[in-house]
Amino acid sequence: MRQIPVDTSAATVMVAQSPQPKVKDRRTGERAMDAETGAALSTVDVMFAANGEVEILSVTVPESGISGDLVMGTPVALTGLVARPWENEFNGQKRHGIAFRAVAVTSIVAGASASKAV
Repeated sequence: MRQIPVDTSAATVMVAQSPQPKVKDRRTGERAMDAETGAALSTVDVMFAANGEVEILSVTVPESGISGDLVMGTPVALTGLVARPWENEFNGQKRHGIAFRAVAVTSIVAGASASKAV
């Protein structure tokens, strides 16, 4: 599947909703796992502001890549953010969109506080 790197250097990114476990099957509640590493996955909704536009993105990230206290409004850095176009058909209806995945979502507040303490 094609992956498109996303440049976040000129964007302001803040948490819109705290991390939630990513569910693979809503009926059973089965947790989504990374196919390559087996790591449990979570989603973090972020406000992504760039070029005068703001969007809410749902970003999938391994649980181990979540650091800091990620509550609503927390400024964050998205490490290794990629966009993946997807398409599927369910009950004769085609759906498509863009899925976002990151290696890590890190609180910038935690990093700034640690820098000031030194």
